[in-house]
Amino acid sequence: MTTKTGVPSTMTASVLRALGDIALEERPVSSCAPDEVLVEVASVGVCGSDTHYYQHGRIGDYVVNGPLVLGHEVSGRIVAIGSQVDPARMGERVAIEPQRPCRTCAFCREGAYNLCAKMQFYATPPIDGAFCEYVVIQDDFAYSVPDTISDHAAALMEPLSVGIAAAQKGGIKVGDTVLIAGGGPIGVICAQVALAFGAADVVVADIDAGRRELATKYGARVVDPTSESTESLAAHVFIDASGATQAITNGLRSLRSGGTAVLVGSADTIPLSVPDIAMREINVTGTFRYTNTWPIARSLLLSGQVDLDSLVTHVYGIEQVEQALTARDGGLKRIVVPSIRRVDDPAVGGPA
Repeated sequence: MTTKTGVPSTMTASVLRALGDIALEERPVSSCAPDEVLVEVASVGVCGSDTHYYQHGRIGDYVVNGPLVLGHEVSGRIVAIGSQVDPARMGERVAIEPQRPCRTCAFCREGAYNLCAKMQFYATPPIDGAFCEYVVIQDDFAYSVPDTISDHAAALMEPLSVGIAAAQKGGIKVGDTVLIAGGGPIGVICAQVALAFGAADVVVADIDAGRRELATKYGARVVDPTSESTESLAAHVFIDASGATQAITNGLRSLRSGGTAVLVGSADTIPLSVPDIAMREINVTGTFRYTNTWPIARSLLLSGQVDLDSLVTHVYGIEQVEQALTARDGGLKRIVVPSIRRVDDPAVGGPA
């Protein structure tokens, strides 16, 4: 392993030790396998899944049964490389695709590596995430980013990839009408991606007036689903980014015959009218993470078709991860910067 001078042997990590219990620990800095790089973490986005593990200790079949470092939306700089990695990569700024598939199963060989049963994904038990100072990742899942993309935006290429995967599953094309339920970070990102993919009309439905106002700033039309119906919209694609049963039901009714519903939000169970779906040939699908989306994400950022920096409303230091996970101040996207201990006023933190 080749290491940049000054990389320490230990690092500070924010560790989920039990439900609602976050503490700082000193941990060894990992060594690189031959195909890996060591990344000094610059920015980490706070995801709803991080909050869910903190509060509930599980998501579906993934159960926290030991200490776990959360955080999977990551950017940073390469400070060490394995023996098989091009030495020219040393010092590169990168955005991390936070997963390691087996690369040999049928799904991996077919290109659907997101469905790999042996997937090791950051911050998914028992794999540690990135609320820490250094992480390792396979070389080809550390994507180079130019200096025109901020550290925060590079980290948010992960949720941007969720939006890209949703657009791909929906088959969004030029001229389409797209309905999105939910005006949170994923919904707003999905709206931007839909417009970048050529959608002519993107409608965001959210019960919160503030989120509706935000969505208009990114080129979407908005509706209040408590007082306005979208059933006459005849959308080509419906993307659920809310996880709300009623929103999904309304979205399915708002599709044209032959339309596609993409379920991104994490609803548990929803009622489906099989005759309606069959007779109108509605396609209902889900998304599970993403495949091969980081190059697309980088292009969308470089072209200016997607803006991620403006989504960042709060920035925290490594000592404040618990505060970032529990904040209820109406913020949109929160970032943790592990190289900083504390930020006096997280709400004033801007792009790195």
